Amino acid sequence: MDFLPLYFDLKNASTLVVGGGEPAARKIELLLRAGASVKLCASEPVKSIQAVINSGDVTLVSSIFNEKLLDDVVLVVAATGNTDVDDGIATKATARNLPVNVVNRAKSSSFIFPSIIDRSPIIASVSSSGSLPVLTRLLRSKLESAIPSSFGRLADVAGKYRDQVREKFPDLNQRRRFWEHHLEGLFAEKIFSGHEEESKLILESSLKSDEFKPGGEVYLVGAGPGDPDLLTFKALRLMRQADIVLYDRLVSQPILDLVRADAERVDVGKERANHTLPQQQINELLVTLAKQGKRVLRLKGGDPFIFGRGGEEIDRLSDEGIPFQVVPGITAASGCSSYAGIPLTHRDYSQSVRFVTGHLKDDSCNLPWLDYVQENQTLVFYMGLVGLSIICDQLIAHGMRADMPIALVSKGTTQDQKVVVGTLSTIPDIVKSEKVKAPTIIIIGEVVGLRNKLKWMN
Repeated sequence: MDFLPLYFDLKNASTLVVGGGEPAARKIELLLRAGASVKLCASEPVKSIQAVINSGDVTLVSSIFNEKLLDDVVLVVAATGNTDVDDGIATKATARNLPVNVVNRAKSSSFIFPSIIDRSPIIASVSSSGSLPVLTRLLRSKLESAIPSSFGRLADVAGKYRDQVREKFPDLNQRRRFWEHHLEGLFAEKIFSGHEEESKLILESSLKSDEFKPGGEVYLVGAGPGDPDLLTFKALRLMRQADIVLYDRLVSQPILDLVRADAERVDVGKERANHTLPQQQINELLVTLAKQGKRVLRLKGGDPFIFGRGGEEIDRLSDEGIPFQVVPGITAASGCSSYAGIPLTHRDYSQSVRFVTGHLKDDSCNLPWLDYVQENQTLVFYMGLVGLSIICDQLIAHGMRADMPIALVSKGTTQDQKVVVGTLSTIPDIVKSEKVKAPTIIIIGEVVGLRNKLKWMN
């Protein structure tokens, strides 16, 4: 281990920064965030440093370094960029047993600044020991995505109950089980979703009880169109803590692989005229599982509120008083069009966009066609592959140009993405020869013509 990770309490402590450039500015910002009192030695501070000098947060003590500046400080940062000057400062500071950091030169430093994930009072840090800062930033970004922004509030609220929990559970293993249950359960989720008072009631109720009685909850999560990189941070967090997962056929395998390994998985996928589980039974299953105290992940392709029947499911949960969360996902129209290089709106070609389901509840295609035949508009049909010929015929019959560009995006955003382009009059025959398969999004409008120039994914 090249460096021992330590955390300094610098509240109101006197520190010295030598240097007035951007590297010095970044260190000053960190020191101020830690509550330190910062003295500065610099001849020509950059604007950001001058601003904190003007505000009184930083004291400019000298323009030229001299050893007397080391009196009464507890930490030193050398950031002049001049190797000889910085090494000289480091030598003098080390002789006084003062921690010193020479910016971007770990070998001359007695400590280094890590990359910080600040969820105060929770603080995480990573470092490459100064060898490759870019790698450190990449690792930090991964940690940032895994640690909710309100994690600090979780620590604050839970910390207030620490003594009560210790008194209730004198045995260490009992306390551990109690905290694991609540810090990964409904108590934590209430804080993350902004319901702090409810979270306190959950913890207080549990402390009054003689045994744990975990409450169930349902997470209605949009998995996006297929590419796992398009998942939201919140979706990933809930996917990794659910006890059981009910997923649709549109959820790709790489996304399913991100679900907690020991979670039970139930395929409730629905295809046209082939429902693994009817919608009503899915609704009741969600209720049953939640009442058993399980954390239920309802994982849907795209966005659960855009042709995903999410409203029907949470309506049933609401009737039963079961808590739920809804996490939006990137809907197929947005994801597939972006990956196909087709902007849904464009100032020159389309000022509005309509999302339309290709078949109704009774499997008909009885739609208000006249409303769809408008200039400067983009139409996106979901679940319309089977009725493609009807869609094209009806649009033409109601006044849309037969040569209006149309694109079909099959398995969009995945490695199997396929894009077929034609016109309303030609696309039915093209699809027969191209053997396009579901799931497929249909995009109709002048914006389709931009694909040849804007496509970026093959």
